[in-house]
Amino acid sequence: MHCPFTELRCRASNSAFERDETLTVMELNGSPVSRDQIAVLGLVNYGCFTSMRVEGGGVRGLSLHLDRLVRDCRLLFGADLDPEWIRDLVRHGLRDKDEPIVVRVTVFDPELELSRPGVDARPHVLVSMRSAPLGPQGALKLQSTVYSRDLPKVKHTGLFGAVHHRRNAQRNGFDDVVFTTAEGVISEVATSNIGFIDASGRLIWPHAEVLPGITMRLISQTRDEDILTEPVTLAQLPQFVAAVATNAAVGVRAVARVDDTQWSTEHELIDALRKDYESIPPQRI
Repeated sequence: MHCPFTELRCRASNSAFERDETLTVMELNGSPVSRDQIAVLGLVNYGCFTSMRVEGGGVRGLSLHLDRLVRDCRLLFGADLDPEWIRDLVRHGLRDKDEPIVVRVTVFDPELELSRPGVDARPHVLVSMRSAPLGPQGALKLQSTVYSRDLPKVKHTGLFGAVHHRRNAQRNGFDDVVFTTAEGVISEVATSNIGFIDASGRLIWPHAEVLPGITMRLISQTRDEDILTEPVTLAQLPQFVAAVATNAAVGVRAVARVDDTQWSTEHELIDALRKDYESIPPQRI
């Protein structure tokens, strides 16, 4: 039994690891992954990924997910990635699964050494899967903290800072963390985008260095006239009437509060955004 990565929920008879009924599928280039192959993700932690919700063999914004992987692979490794190969690998992993699944596709080089990251890379593709959350998720309570991710426009595997601040927020009674500059300018949630609804019913995405999430981009395409991108500060939060967080695993999720600022989670635009997003036709893998 090997348990080298937190996404791999271990099961072993008569073991303390026996906690889950299912084992998350993990394949490297379409084959079972070994401990040595995956160890570099923990030891070097250099790579990029995308996460997408698969339902009925389709993904909303699949082409955007694939474009992201191709772009980030070229940026991080100077190598080209074949999007059709990625689709084949995901289809292979999904071959016996019918329920909604969150698929994470991670691109990394298992032979990359910490002391010599500048050598020519040979990126491999790790496909991991877990059950997707069902139904609308509860509203989020967010704690703000001053932090900015490295290369914020890249969805990379360097999650230490985000997880560290999320842990602190949860230890303080919140669900997650929202990042700001030292001046209080808001950027993003740890692994989601955040948007604020003003009194006129418009959605405001913060103008900041953020990862432009696939869900955020799809929502923006559905209703251009009601969406703006402007700087948003902590001091401005009482001016808004509601807020949402978006990511591919759960779609649109209401935000109940940031620090001491609280909002209603029943705003009509939240429901409209959720319906708009869910109405987007999935692309077949």
